[in-house]
Amino acid sequence: MQFDRKDLSEKQLVSLYQDLLKPRMIEEKMLILLRQNRISKWFSGIGQEAISVGVVQALEKDEYILPMHRNLGIFTGRDISLSQLFKQWEGKKGGFTKGRDRSFHFGTNPHHIVGMISHLGPQMGVADGIALAHKLKAEKKVTVVFSGDGGSSEGDFHESINVAAVWQLPVIFVIENNGYGLSTPSDEQFRFKNFIDKGPGYGIDVVKVDGNNLLEVYHTVKKWAADLRENPRPLLLEAITFRMRGHEEASGTKYVPAHLFEEWKQKDPVENFENWLLETGILSEEKIRKIRAGIKKEIELGLEEAFAEPMPQPDVEEEMADMYMPYQQDQSEPDRNSGEEKRLIDAIQEGLGQSMERHPELVLMGQDIADYGGVFKATEGFVARFGKARVRNTPLCESAIIGTGLGLSIKGMKAMVEMQFADFVTCGFNQIINNLAKSHYRWQQNADVVVRMPTGAGVAAGPFHSQSNEAWFFHTPGLKIAYPSTPFDAKGLLNMSFEDPNPVIFFEHKAMYRSVSSKVPTEFYTIPFGKARIVKPGSKATIVTYGAAVHWANAEVEKLGLDVEIIDLRTLLPYDKESIAASVKKTNRVMVLHEDTITGGIGAEIAAWISEDLFQFLDAPVVRLGSLDTAIPFAATLEQGFLPVQKIGEKLKALLAY
Repeated sequence: MQFDRKDLSEKQLVSLYQDLLKPRMIEEKMLILLRQNRISKWFSGIGQEAISVGVVQALEKDEYILPMHRNLGIFTGRDISLSQLFKQWEGKKGGFTKGRDRSFHFGTNPHHIVGMISHLGPQMGVADGIALAHKLKAEKKVTVVFSGDGGSSEGDFHESINVAAVWQLPVIFVIENNGYGLSTPSDEQFRFKNFIDKGPGYGIDVVKVDGNNLLEVYHTVKKWAADLRENPRPLLLEAITFRMRGHEEASGTKYVPAHLFEEWKQKDPVENFENWLLETGILSEEKIRKIRAGIKKEIELGLEEAFAEPMPQPDVEEEMADMYMPYQQDQSEPDRNSGEEKRLIDAIQEGLGQSMERHPELVLMGQDIADYGGVFKATEGFVARFGKARVRNTPLCESAIIGTGLGLSIKGMKAMVEMQFADFVTCGFNQIINNLAKSHYRWQQNADVVVRMPTGAGVAAGPFHSQSNEAWFFHTPGLKIAYPSTPFDAKGLLNMSFEDPNPVIFFEHKAMYRSVSSKVPTEFYTIPFGKARIVKPGSKATIVTYGAAVHWANAEVEKLGLDVEIIDLRTLLPYDKESIAASVKKTNRVMVLHEDTITGGIGAEIAAWISEDLFQFLDAPVVRLGSLDTAIPFAATLEQGFLPVQKIGEKLKALLAY
């Protein structure tokens, strides 16, 4: 192995050696502790240390790095306290996630590191968001994100590189090509020889390095980072290396041919660099012993402190509170009868515009939302008002764009992602459920992202453009869900969504965009989450509902002349238990109505809660009404048979007669 020091001083070379040796020595200690059952799991990066160390030392301290399992050198290279790092691995509260997540599944903004989730690929979209924030703020910074050769098979890999290429984002995508994804060899993962072969297809620069040569990695990253800061664009950097231990220790290495270990042992990054420093006289055996002794002492002191801390005890109040970033809502609402008559789409557009004016750091992203104004024209004219930097057309890649929203949040910005149709959110489901929703709970990083969801049936659009999918997210702590039924509520709730620093899934019934109108105040206002609205007072029964079903229920009650109270939830997570309880105590009968299919819908949870907590006030069983348990049909006649509209009157009469 040939080393080219270029302009590095002896002091710098010794410092790089120390940085390379420290993660190796920590790993060796962790393997002993694993055998002693003092830590639960370990993903070894032995043999790959030169990549992490070369990258982290080549960057500026305030440039973000998004590492993976085998990048211990990134963390030690950013001078993280070893005691806190060890506490993290042991599940102690003094770690970075209060014992809620393991190993390197954490981030730390003071050290400009964003940890991974187990799904690997979503990191890359987050890196795009951090880089986009740098670009929008005219900060000359690069962002580095890691992927293994196995993780490159995920769709997020393609999506994120493509977005970075289209938007010319200063991201270095480091691919650690170690030959295996767990036990699957590369020739069963992909047909090309090297990842740099993929660059021309994306239209980006590529470079390949010997991932075991510390100085080659360091000089290459330093050179490219300087270039990308001045001329922002992505780079795909392939680092050829080898994993000398199993995917994680329990999996072993029996699936790897023995000769590979012999070949790569000769290329050990620590031994080779150490030998070169000895040969050139930069280091002596005595100096190496002193360096090792110093690192060993640091490790032992860190472990002593970590082991001394007791295991965390559950505190339900703290656990619940940490799912969301604290935010004090404005509880006031303007007069519903003030303002001008507006359609739902007009109110949403007005709310979006006012929030863009109120929050200069807010960025809108979505397919066709720029010059075209979106398929429903919610952002029509916004490019002229706010510019293309803040109103951004995206490639067709929901996952990377939602991840980009989280990346913007990490840099203190706000993001809106428009799903062209709510159905398409399945392509970004992982980012919402496992990244946005869990981020604050895991490492106190909020996800200031609003995902707008044109939803619902009634427009004869078939199974893939008409689903009611709010229940998919209702089950996920960390999210908030808004679902307005009127233009007044739509504007106020949308504004609140942008004020609230937590992730919000915002449903807009597309059949109501131009068919429902109400008075909407011209000025900026918000409506608090978790506060239902009494649409119509009554004393004989209660209908709990939301969205288009509010209008169905109101029309049926009016037609039949029934003394029934109608509650519009307005937000589903959280939902207003107090208003429901007050109504049930008054009417003693309740029906939960929604457009979604009946089985597993939100109505089931609300009905269960009423039955459990308000049973003594009921004079009849809780009734649920929803759509058929089928996919949504295309033909308008079949769609009407699918929806519960025609059954409301019959169900109400039966409830009242019980």
